[in-house]
Amino acid sequence: MIIEGTILAGRDFDPIEGRVIVEEGRIAAVEEARVESTDVVLPAFVNAHTHLGDSIAKEAGGGLSLDELVAPPDGLKHRLLRAASDEELIEGMRRSLRYMRAAGTGAFLEFREGGVAGVRLLERAIEGIDLEPVVFGRGSTDVLASADGYGASGARDADFEREREATREAGKLFGIHAGERDPDDIDAALDLEPDFLVHLVHSRARHLDRIEALGVPAVVCPRSNLVTDVGFPPIEELLDRTTVALGTDNVMTNAPSMFREMEFAAKLTDLDAPEVLRMATAAGAEIAGLDCGVVEPGRDARLLVLDGDSDNLAGARDPVRAVVRRAGASDVERVLG
Repeated sequence: MIIEGTILAGRDFDPIEGRVIVEEGRIAAVEEARVESTDVVLPAFVNAHTHLGDSIAKEAGGGLSLDELVAPPDGLKHRLLRAASDEELIEGMRRSLRYMRAAGTGAFLEFREGGVAGVRLLERAIEGIDLEPVVFGRGSTDVLASADGYGASGARDADFEREREATREAGKLFGIHAGERDPDDIDAALDLEPDFLVHLVHSRARHLDRIEALGVPAVVCPRSNLVTDVGFPPIEELLDRTTVALGTDNVMTNAPSMFREMEFAAKLTDLDAPEVLRMATAAGAEIAGLDCGVVEPGRDARLLVLDGDSDNLAGARDPVRAVVRRAGASDVERVLG
């Protein structure tokens, strides 16, 4: 397969005119050449934090606090999940998965409620949809036999030492929410030596020092944090210390669109466009151990092709900035891989 256009190549997304050659699902070559295509070719997005079960309850609970919305075991989300049938949960997740694929996502990191049964529901929901899931189960450590790792709710809910050790013994990933409501659970989360932390809205200087010393990556979800009124994550300070990826968090409160997440992060910070795009692609892939997120030879060919001549993108002088701050699902021509 040959894909032509303006290619956002490498980790710096240098725009080059040319073609990407794909063989057996891998990028065989990236060649500079004069081409006729106005397409823009970039890595498909890696959404580094999702809660897809919430797809049955979009925009429920307006005006509720974060704890009232999602705190286990009796936040609104958890009550609605318990009340829903398996068929409702599968159909809700399937719709969100189709939306994610159509909006340029190639892989995602899911914190899946419901133990082994919850993982099985996601497996059924994703059948026939070409997305790469990295699933972090919850509940009993039995879930590690089915999931790719363990996704802990937060150190304020339990100590999670047994779950962390079981995950380590299984050779799988351990992620945990921290610093979403306040800073009080960040040190306890770091004591577990997780593979990554989610949110970190309330990180203090000493937390940032520990994060850097331990080399722990972070996933930030800025739209979600503002919707739930907990604040805005210190993205720039985190980037000075560690790898930072973007996630869309609960479908209950936000559409799982990485276009929207990038635009939001870019326009509320001083980050440059390549840094934001890296957070939406390569950084999430790195955290999850995926071989995608960068357009370069040898990588998995999970690629996103945008119509550079759409009414929205035509006339863009900076293609990386246009992708980050302007592009949307309507500009997607195809998602490969």
